[in-house]
Amino acid sequence: MKHWRLSCWTTLLLMLAVMAYLPVPAGAYDINDKFSISAVMAGVYQYETTNDTEEDDRGRGAFVFQPEASFSPTENDAFFVKFGFAGGNGLAAVTTFNLAPWAAGVEDDVKDINGRNRDYLLTAWYKHSFQLGDTATLGLTGGIIDATDYVDENAFANDEYTQFMNEALVNGPNGFAPSFDLGAAAEVELGGFSLKAVLMNVGENDDGNNYHFYGTQLGYRLDTPLGEGNYRVMVHSTSKQFLDKDGRDKERHTCVLLSFDQQLGKIFGAWMRLGWEDDKAAVDYQNLFSGGVDISGTLWGRQQDNIGIGLAYLDGGNLELESTTVAEAYLRMGLIENFALTLDVQYMKDKHDNADDPNGFIGGVRLTAEF
Repeated sequence: MKHWRLSCWTTLLLMLAVMAYLPVPAGAYDINDKFSISAVMAGVYQYETTNDTEEDDRGRGAFVFQPEASFSPTENDAFFVKFGFAGGNGLAAVTTFNLAPWAAGVEDDVKDINGRNRDYLLTAWYKHSFQLGDTATLGLTGGIIDATDYVDENAFANDEYTQFMNEALVNGPNGFAPSFDLGAAAEVELGGFSLKAVLMNVGENDDGNNYHFYGTQLGYRLDTPLGEGNYRVMVHSTSKQFLDKDGRDKERHTCVLLSFDQQLGKIFGAWMRLGWEDDKAAVDYQNLFSGGVDISGTLWGRQQDNIGIGLAYLDGGNLELESTTVAEAYLRMGLIENFALTLDVQYMKDKHDNADDPNGFIGGVRLTAEF
């Protein structure tokens, strides 16, 4: 199938043309007190230049539209559905590097999702909430879910549409929390503590095998004079359906992730994500070290703006890739209530055992509308 190649101007003009006919306020649009709709729309253009003399520099665009709807017949019940539509794969299909420069669900990601022969439907679930005393709640969710909604959160590095773009800084790429498949989740909130657990059955992995995913996250929210902080410990595992590095035996994935974010007053914030994965199965990376800072536009008199600076280093895999280094900085500018324009620059370097080590820069522009 022929993929769209969207130029920078085509992508941005398409965004503007569509939004011109959507005169709705930012945030969810309430049809009534039980039913609401919302969406995120993003157009991106990125240009990659590397030290590889055999490959030409290249630029690619992509357009993503994700509408969602929720229905809450009672205070304790909720139905939710989310769709994903996309044009183009951006640099994901042609990049020189191992990790995607934009972690969004591009055209190939929203078709035949997880080998289920399902297109465009990302999530569809039902949730029931229980009140356990004065301070505790329990939420149970079942349906088509996204594990990263529960077990890999971070206030400053978790949203590819409004924060960092590179895969290394959106989630833990040495982790393997799956998205958009059958599963159930339990969420317990008790004061500042939270405990979340996810069980999913995933259609197929890269080896073509159906597998189970198990994820837990223990979190603590800390309120300090500087602001709110969140400190999380996650343990992820799978069934034994992943080939080892020799492609002979099947093994399971297991990893531990730490994710921290802390406000440092009204202007600054800091975050960190650390991860360790075993190497019984074939893995590109065992270890993840990433972190960065967030700077509010309050510093220059524009609360709707912010700057993000992040750095990630991944290594320890058992394949030919020795390590990957990623540095990214972005300036996000709020334009009007619905729109934000992001200017983004990334530096990436892959180090291999017996091959050239590509390195280079990726410049990008992202226009996001949320309504």
